[in-house]
Amino acid sequence: MEHRRLGRLGREISVLIYGGAALAEVSPDVADESISHALEAGVTHFDTAPDYGDSELHYGRWMPEIRDGIFLSTKIEERDRDGAWRNIHASLERLRVDNVDLIQLHAYGDLEDLDRATGSDGALEAAVEAREQGLVGAVGITGHGDGAPATHLEALRRYPFDTVLTPWNYILSTDESFRGDFEALVEEVRLQDAGLMTIKTISRRNWPGGNPLEGQRYATWYEPFDEQEYISAAVAWVLSHEYISGIPMVGDVNLVPKVIEAERNRMPLERAEEVLQRAPDYTSPFVSMPF
Repeated sequence: MEHRRLGRLGREISVLIYGGAALAEVSPDVADESISHALEAGVTHFDTAPDYGDSELHYGRWMPEIRDGIFLSTKIEERDRDGAWRNIHASLERLRVDNVDLIQLHAYGDLEDLDRATGSDGALEAAVEAREQGLVGAVGITGHGDGAPATHLEALRRYPFDTVLTPWNYILSTDESFRGDFEALVEEVRLQDAGLMTIKTISRRNWPGGNPLEGQRYATWYEPFDEQEYISAAVAWVLSHEYISGIPMVGDVNLVPKVIEAERNRMPLERAEEVLQRAPDYTSPFVSMPF
């Protein structure tokens, strides 16, 4: 599997990141099988978050065996300093580790949220203190929604975050406003030599007419592509941007093997664009979000 440099951290990480959301509601046996498959495929970056169900617990079982050979990241859900501090310590306990390589302020898509986290007694203070104490190696920021790239650009102006995790895929690139915000973020990421990772690679659209928790085929809050051709095209298109260090695969264990296959047999960019241009019902997942 291809590895890329994660910005100024200098770590070489697999371009495919195992996203812990896929393990939120699966059994230990299913989780272990999926993690094992990813390791065998060459995945070295494992990411999660406190609100991804049992994912931190599933990862925790594996840490004595794999911790030294992987890049491990989790997230802070709370916006205030005390809540963030509790998040950090609870995650370390569930993961059964003394430290993680990266902690990320999670789900920032507007300036109001960013103001809370970067202000006095905000979550950023806890993340910085955790790094000073050796509990985390680096501090990043993540987010969903149309406003995420612009919010993350402002975040980088306020604090030199080591990494950014922001949305990007082919259909989002066709939105002139979104593309402009994303390109401005990329420019600042390059200036600061931060690590850039992107989400929603194989998102197809919102689930048609309903709650993603009721009767949908996959555990994702958006409807993903599930045919290999479209997954391969979506992965190839995003990874053609060499400044992107990595992409979390997908929030459903059943589709992880197809994303691995897409990276293993990378589709040529010209063909990937042709496939995505004819993909049916392909729209932004941010038209309506269930959170």
